Amino acid sequence: MLNLKVGGVPEHFNYPWYLTLRNKEYIQEGINLRWKNFPGGTGAMCKALRNGDVDIAIVLTEGIIKDIIDGNPSKITQTFVKSPLVWGIHVGAKSKFKNIKDLEHATIAISRFGSGSHLMAIVNAYNNGWDLKNLKFKVISNLQGGIDSLTNGEADYFMWEHFTTKPLVDNGTFRRLGDCPTPWPCFVVAVRNEVLENNLEEVKTVLDIINNCSSDFKEIQQIDKTLSIRYNQQEKDIQKWLSITEWNNGEPITTEVIDSIQNKMIGLNVIKDKINSEKLIRNLYI
Repeated sequence: MLNLKVGGVPEHFNYPWYLTLRNKEYIQEGINLRWKNFPGGTGAMCKALRNGDVDIAIVLTEGIIKDIIDGNPSKITQTFVKSPLVWGIHVGAKSKFKNIKDLEHATIAISRFGSGSHLMAIVNAYNNGWDLKNLKFKVISNLQGGIDSLTNGEADYFMWEHFTTKPLVDNGTFRRLGDCPTPWPCFVVAVRNEVLENNLEEVKTVLDIINNCSSDFKEIQQIDKTLSIRYNQQEKDIQKWLSITEWNNGEPITTEVIDSIQNKMIGLNVIKDKINSEKLIRNLYI
């Protein structure tokens, strides 16, 4: 039995992993797959990949591209969710800010440098024509840190996935001033190089199983009700989320897609130099 560790955010995007683990589909193929939640998001998962604390991670595209360029010994094997991620732009309930344009000189709460909340704050600033060199950040680790920092005034606004934070908007913890979708497919699967070298067939098996589940995910009976209960969401919000979310069916990510994302990231000053996109990906079926 091969032991493999996979990590991801504890959000509705990753419910297919829960289903396949619950059904012991990996065990049936001789793989002891263990899931680890990362409330801190992509920055925390990049660190875990580097340290060998996980073998596979479901990470934000922009975060893992930057981290591989910066030396993370991993490769992107495929897109996991090919639709954009919608980032809500949130302020505290008692905040003086009323519009996104008011946030130009405000302090941004981010989980970590290199995380999605950090990189998407740069995307949002770029979209609004702000000077990226003047952005001010406060590192707060995770969603709870975002809640605390906006409530106590240590930071002014915080960007996190729209539907995950919707209950906090509904209960008055946050006010959402607007949204900022990612300009690229949002989640990819990253695997440590050592695992790809030594256990390529097992990685293929894992991805075949999860792709099979996610391809039929929306057709599962009462999946909207199940997700609303598990993730403390209103059914109408889950239904809207399902309508705009598309999982990948196992198609490999192409160098053309990675080239395009790198070009955009250079324009945002997120990365300094573009590298050969073949160094970022590993097509499992070649």
